[in-house]
Amino acid sequence: MKMKHLGVLGLALILAVALAGHSTPAGDRQSPSDGIAAVAGEGCTVIIVGKDASTDGSVMTTHTCDCGLCDWTFRRVPAADHKPGATRRIYHVSQYRTWPPSEGLKWDLIKKDYAGIDIPETPHTYGYIHGSFGYMNDKQVAIGESTIGCQKRMENPTPAAKLDLTMLTLLGMERGGTAREAIQVMGSLAEKYGYGFHDDGEMLAVADPKEVWIFEIMPVGPLWTPESGKPGAVWCAQRVPDDEVSVCPNESRIGEIDLGDKDRFMASPNAVSLAIEMKFYDPQSGKPFNWKRAYSPVEGSAASTNGGIQRLWRFFDLVAPSRKIKPETPNMDLPFSIKPDKKLSVQDVMDMTRDRSYGTPWDPLKGIRGGPFKNPNYFNRRAPRVIDDGRAEYTTVTQSRAGLPDPIGGLVWISFGSQDTACYMPIYAGVTDIPKSFSVGDHWTFSRDSARWAFDYTDFHVQVVYSEAIQDVQAVQAKYERDLVARIPEIDQQALALYKKKPAEAAKFLTGFSLNNAQTVVNAWWKLGDDLLVKYNRLYLYDAEKRTYDRAKPALPEWWKKAVRAFDALMEPDKK
Repeated sequence: MKMKHLGVLGLALILAVALAGHSTPAGDRQSPSDGIAAVAGEGCTVIIVGKDASTDGSVMTTHTCDCGLCDWTFRRVPAADHKPGATRRIYHVSQYRTWPPSEGLKWDLIKKDYAGIDIPETPHTYGYIHGSFGYMNDKQVAIGESTIGCQKRMENPTPAAKLDLTMLTLLGMERGGTAREAIQVMGSLAEKYGYGFHDDGEMLAVADPKEVWIFEIMPVGPLWTPESGKPGAVWCAQRVPDDEVSVCPNESRIGEIDLGDKDRFMASPNAVSLAIEMKFYDPQSGKPFNWKRAYSPVEGSAASTNGGIQRLWRFFDLVAPSRKIKPETPNMDLPFSIKPDKKLSVQDVMDMTRDRSYGTPWDPLKGIRGGPFKNPNYFNRRAPRVIDDGRAEYTTVTQSRAGLPDPIGGLVWISFGSQDTACYMPIYAGVTDIPKSFSVGDHWTFSRDSARWAFDYTDFHVQVVYSEAIQDVQAVQAKYERDLVARIPEIDQQALALYKKKPAEAAKFLTGFSLNNAQTVVNAWWKLGDDLLVKYNRLYLYDAEKRTYDRAKPALPEWWKKAVRAFDALMEPDKK
């Protein structure tokens, strides 16, 4: 092959590698730590905001359910009173398993996976909203989840572990009237009945209108049995300061702990002793006990892993740029929480869930990665993991707000599919029902009855001409999301006026508002998908109102044409 000018050859080589798919897969990048590396590079991002760090005094959590094949359905479980001697049946619930819609809903079919025990029921269980996990109950206790992994020897997939994470969050929703209470409920039940089976190291952000905690729980190994008399789980929780924010991007966040400080820490009785027993910590070393270094170490930094674990650094870079935290800082040395440069609104948090690390060394549009229409998804399976990488089943943003009755103060904002092309829809804690379209559908069966498919339908059409179509999406998001965020205080006051007269009327109003808004948004996204198909059909630009089309638009950028020509030149056979 004849060599051309070095600049052209270099560009062509880059293009050839990109198109051939020979770049290093994400799973083959430098691993942060054995046994935990795969977790650190994939999965859910949880953003946590203390009440004095938010613009309206609300405590916020998020959860990006990033899976690509998991169940996306939601349901509401009503509050209930139980007779003395009643029991609660325990099921094994996999975060990942799904069933064909023809067989029924996941939340009915899990009853086939009986864990083999029934535990004593409490006199009263709170009502709550849940998807893959419990998200908010009618006392405004909220949860966001992120898998963090643990040392390999701690895993316990045996039947002795009766509680996995999903089941644990449902019990926390049912029995926890405050964040602290929910943590104690989940921790004590896991100690007694054993934790693991489907899950290993997990983090939950647990919030109420006053405070928010990072709660981390792990199994204690496959040899545990109830007869041992030892706790069947190890867990620790640390409170996020009211004026600070934090994040969990699939990495343990709790470092050194002070169990004498009851206002900031809670833990199982074996929090330190298990680490000594398993030789993860040597008390004779002279070093203080560090939870994450003992149980879930993830070595490396954003820079040293080529962005493989850059979400932790990226969050701090977004909320406190004045701190100028360097991407070379080891993740294990980054702070537990941080005071943001400015207080965050719920819209700020929603926007942060859409972050793609643009402008950083791990920009998914760097070079030619985004193709001619700057699509951040083209390279996402081989690129460093960003906060919004397009694989989300759904994302939640919860608000727990003091000063309002619980049915009005609690909000779960739900966005289906990839955050950048979807829309957050509010569901109040006081609703008596949720949209039917939220409770049906799966990846393998297209359904116009499923809300999720409306957003995937639009998302699919955006991918073709991303840089153009995303602007159309953002315009519709402004109408159905940003405008509504601004209107929420008005809705609150209308509900409050009704609540003071008759709580049942407020519940009816909030249910009607939540359901009607969701249906309006879902309908709008079905139409948006239709409109995008027409507007950018065959890569021309059709104007439906004027009934005209422009064959020159959306125009391919000149740099892309040059790259194609360079590639063609590289592939030409040598000319003698």
